[in-house]
Amino acid sequence: MRRAVKRAMDIVAAATGLVVLAPVMVGVALAVRIAMGPPVLYRQMRPGYRGRPFGIVKFRTMRGELDADGRVLPADKRITPLGQLLRRTSLDELPELWNILKGEMSFVGPRPLLMEYLPHYTPEQARRHDVKPGLTGLAQVSGRQLLEFDDRFRLDVWYIDNWSLRLDLEILLRTAQKVVAGEGVPPITHVYTYLGDHPEQGAERDEEWPG
Repeated sequence: MRRAVKRAMDIVAAATGLVVLAPVMVGVALAVRIAMGPPVLYRQMRPGYRGRPFGIVKFRTMRGELDADGRVLPADKRITPLGQLLRRTSLDELPELWNILKGEMSFVGPRPLLMEYLPHYTPEQARRHDVKPGLTGLAQVSGRQLLEFDDRFRLDVWYIDNWSLRLDLEILLRTAQKVVAGEGVPPITHVYTYLGDHPEQGAERDEEWPG
């Protein structure tokens, strides 16, 4: 019953958000189009509930620029001032309301990472896929991308084991406070090391290639 209530709340809140925030989203889309050109949206496959892939949707924050050898430039060379603003305010995440409405995500849950990480998870880490991924989560209000991956995984599993509607509400309120304060957003050059051989710039938010 609690999960049915959670899903009903997701549907109502996502639908309301898409309507109320439509002018903001149109404004952001126009700004991205002018500053970076098409496409306006960035799509990438991410693991969802039970690890099933889905296409996450965000506003673009980077240009698709290559070096002289045809390789993708580092993230700090591709991100734009507008992109930095969108990330700092989390406005780049607004299109994920559509993922929530479709049932691929929830407002609260472990953030979806990258598909190629799936084979490397321990059984305990893989439990983060026992629930739908979230627009925000316990790890995001406990440090966002400044946390090490092991710490984020521990928080994700703790959330699953202790989930309640009250906990979701607390996380949403703390998320709003973090976003307003601009806390926990690392510089674009911040580097994480995951599993020893998966260096990642800026966690999942910088794994971006428009298209």
